[in-house]
Amino acid sequence: MRDILQILRLTWRAQRGPLIRGTALAVIVVAMGVALLGLAGWFITAAAAAGLAGIGIAFNVFQPSASVRFLALGRTAARYGERLLTHDATLKALTDIRVALLRGVLALPFQTLSRLRGAETMNRLVADVDALDGVVLRLFIPAVTGVILYVAAFPLLWWMTDFTLAIWILASFTLGCGLVLVWAGRHALAPSRRAEKALQAFRIRLIDLLRARDDLVVYGRLPEQTEAVQLAEARMRENLGAIDRLERRAGLALSLTTTLATGTALALGGVLVARGAITPAQAALGFFVALALSETVQPLRRGLADLGRMLDAARRVTRLLPDEAAAGVPARPAPASAPEAASPALEMTGIAYRHPGAEAPVLQGFSLTLAPGACVALTGASGSGKSTVLALAAGLVQPESGTIRLAGRPIEALSEARLRAEMTYLPQRSMLLGQSFFDMLALADPDLDEREALDLLEAVALSSTVAARGGLHAPLKENGAGLSGGEQRRLALARALLRRPRLLLLDEPTEGLDRPTATRVLGAIREILPEAAILTASHRKAERDWADRLIAMT
Repeated sequence: MRDILQILRLTWRAQRGPLIRGTALAVIVVAMGVALLGLAGWFITAAAAAGLAGIGIAFNVFQPSASVRFLALGRTAARYGERLLTHDATLKALTDIRVALLRGVLALPFQTLSRLRGAETMNRLVADVDALDGVVLRLFIPAVTGVILYVAAFPLLWWMTDFTLAIWILASFTLGCGLVLVWAGRHALAPSRRAEKALQAFRIRLIDLLRARDDLVVYGRLPEQTEAVQLAEARMRENLGAIDRLERRAGLALSLTTTLATGTALALGGVLVARGAITPAQAALGFFVALALSETVQPLRRGLADLGRMLDAARRVTRLLPDEAAAGVPARPAPASAPEAASPALEMTGIAYRHPGAEAPVLQGFSLTLAPGACVALTGASGSGKSTVLALAAGLVQPESGTIRLAGRPIEALSEARLRAEMTYLPQRSMLLGQSFFDMLALADPDLDEREALDLLEAVALSSTVAARGGLHAPLKENGAGLSGGEQRRLALARALLRRPRLLLLDEPTEGLDRPTATRVLGAIREILPEAAILTASHRKAERDWADRLIAMT
């Protein structure tokens, strides 16, 4: 529950005023409902008693009937205001949490980020944040409303009816309905968690089916993937059905508890009337108030049915949220010293680094100097540290020891904006965002014109691909789906070249290209960026031949 309380605290801090007003209106709504039913019951009983006694003509029907109309109209207006305020405040607070959550994901270690699947991770984050709206709307506000109503109803019932009747109504609802809600919450934890996992599995498999249907048809795997989607859907429906059955059982138990409480209140009122302790109208008032109080427990039923889903979502979200002291407040970078004259573009000295949890370091005493305009290729077997050197140079991971300087300035002294302006890193996996070739390139340069875009695509041997697909503005699928791996790689490279960096970091830039195309693309890199320093992680001979110097990683 600690994670749920953390989400509540963040929501309350972000939208304190609207939530206070919305909760107050929620209390007014239920209070008016209780008063309306209680007053109506008292009015009908009192009017009937006056008629039987022969004094009906003297009974004032106007004030009670006016009060009934006021409560009915006021309750409707308060309900509208409560829904407007609480839902608006909750959605705004969740928007803030969503932004902070994405900031926390970006702050994850580079090795963790590189293993994430973008679409799957985004789907998980969106589903978790969506699950958190029930924390406020279906748990916090109904619980606060119920507590306030019970505390207020007891002294009022005692004053207007009898202590015995008031204590029975309070005890039967707090104990009886409380036990039912606790039972529902405990038994709903496991099925609600399983239902959420099954729902996510169904979504992911369905998305994979839709996005890869062409490839699945080609390889004859479409029936198999379709069956996997159907099995996931069946598991999802089975678990959702279990939650529905549990909710219905809880609803039945609450109805029986309410029936017992109100029936006993009616019988107890009759006994008190027979003793002359209260009037029949007062007994009716107690009965209808007890009946109306059932409105306080019904909203909690659905919230507790989703409790397991909320708990899991809150736990994942709070683990990814950045520290509150840093949330939304960018760290102030240390002042950057002026670049030294004729400084190396990149200088790494005495670098030691080990992957989190690893016993042996992947780098120990590594040093590298890269002058402006030079091209150095890191060679060696997979796992020798080539990609790690690039990540260190890009500032994505921090060394255990040693120093890294860009143009004579310590890398930690550069702001994020300044670092990304001077250096561009193209990893093995890149996201292509946009609806067309032009959109994907314009992400790196909003002032890009069509002529420059066509020249750049020609340089990376993509002009024929662009023409075959309908031109620069032809629509493309998400993340460039439909392009070959080599075409996606070259498009990402073209986007990186548009930034005109002083230091370019490339991780296997020609992977998936034949030798003539690779040679042409490498030549275009140097032609477009003649003064840039280039550091590559290379497996292919074309890249090694292109480099000015090789560094063998062991």
